Amino acid sequence: MAIHKIPAQFLCFGRRTFSYGSIRCSSSEPSMPPCDFVPEKYQGISYDDAMKVRSKNLTPALLTFYKKPVMINQGHMQWLWDIDGKRYLDLFAGIVTVSVGHCHPKVTQAAEKQMRKLWHTTNIYLHPAIHEYAEKLVAKLPGDLKVVYFTNSGSEANDLALLMARMYTGTFETLSLRNAYHGASPYLMGLTALSTWKFNSPTGLGIHQTMNADPYRGPWGGARCRDSPSQVVGRSCDCAEGQCQAGEHYLDQLKDTVAFSMPNKRCGAFFAESIQGVGGTVQFPKNFLKPAFEFIRSQGGVCISDEVQTGFGRLGSHFWGFETHDLVPDIVTMAKGIGNGFPLAAVVTTPEIAKQMGTALHFNTYGGNPMASAVGSAVLDAIEEDGTQENSHVVGTYFINKLRELQNEFDVIGDVRGKGLMIGVELVSDREKRTPLSTDIVGKIWEDMKDMGLLVGKGGLYGTVSLILLHFDSYYL
Repeated sequence: MAIHKIPAQFLCFGRRTFSYGSIRCSSSEPSMPPCDFVPEKYQGISYDDAMKVRSKNLTPALLTFYKKPVMINQGHMQWLWDIDGKRYLDLFAGIVTVSVGHCHPKVTQAAEKQMRKLWHTTNIYLHPAIHEYAEKLVAKLPGDLKVVYFTNSGSEANDLALLMARMYTGTFETLSLRNAYHGASPYLMGLTALSTWKFNSPTGLGIHQTMNADPYRGPWGGARCRDSPSQVVGRSCDCAEGQCQAGEHYLDQLKDTVAFSMPNKRCGAFFAESIQGVGGTVQFPKNFLKPAFEFIRSQGGVCISDEVQTGFGRLGSHFWGFETHDLVPDIVTMAKGIGNGFPLAAVVTTPEIAKQMGTALHFNTYGGNPMASAVGSAVLDAIEEDGTQENSHVVGTYFINKLRELQNEFDVIGDVRGKGLMIGVELVSDREKRTPLSTDIVGKIWEDMKDMGLLVGKGGLYGTVSLILLHFDSYYL
């Protein structure tokens, strides 16, 4: 498929006026590009009945977006339609999950073909799909990362990676970063360091957090810190070419955490996202993560890259996010985009580390089942055949540069950051002080975007970061 840039009408602002308290901005309301796909007419449960079921029969922890939540009926590539037939451009990708487009024909065909042949059998027996897929997946990874464990979700994958690391090193103490998100299971809630995702319950035994290496909100950061077309505005930088003092300062904080908080000053495992997703698309200084990995290994620990949101070419320049930091981890976890929305996740590690999982029986009933393996294999093929990694680089860079133009025009945009098609726009009421914009105003902006047919996410501790996590197949933005 061809690579296309985003036509200007989607990022041309200057006609319609919006008022959000003291904030005023103007925008030409974009017209949707044409789409030949015709969705099926909706004939299911009514909107009101669905809302009643949601309030009475579904967990109250299941949050909804918008004052009047959108009820989605159908999807096709970058488009979604609600039950009334209104079309939306999905810039959130199901929280970075629909990696090659809704109902991608190749992936859909692979699922249908496998369903007609074999839905499920235990992996204690051999079936072709899991073996074909495992070989294809590990071929995408560098070094000795050659052994894969299939699971159903990112939380399961990170659970397993933590267990695996502790078994291999014999060290219980584990390190993650503040502002990180690695899952919300009881086992992982200690790794996750965002208070909005934590319950008042004992968790995280043996897990410690170090200062987040954030060039925008952290104490150190400059104008050339990030591997991004967009750098921090308002922070000067006198670092020599190829160096970053901010990264060195954050590394010192990590070393102090190990020295002061861990028995025998020894850390068994270090978890890190290549770019923090739920935390608000936060990027580290360029020279932070690689030296951090080297230090943990010098202490006898292993390093785990959480690629749940950053893997599979989303960042454009590389297939895996950790490659943008010029490193190879000991364990890699992946989910979301791996299955384009199908419940599928994986942990990939070295044969030496994997050996430890043979000391007791370990089994996942659905991990790597025939349908999941067929879908995962088709996703890899679609990424390759459609050129989605290159598309992510071209469209994402163009998008970030256009957002920077908006930042120059509107002070409410405190920061634009990201790489490829993983983009964050942080909204502030005071750019110099980086004061988060009030959630009420953020909500109004969010509602207006939805009314115009644009679906985006939001994240960060304050919920003021608009997360634009596009499909790779967002050709017609």
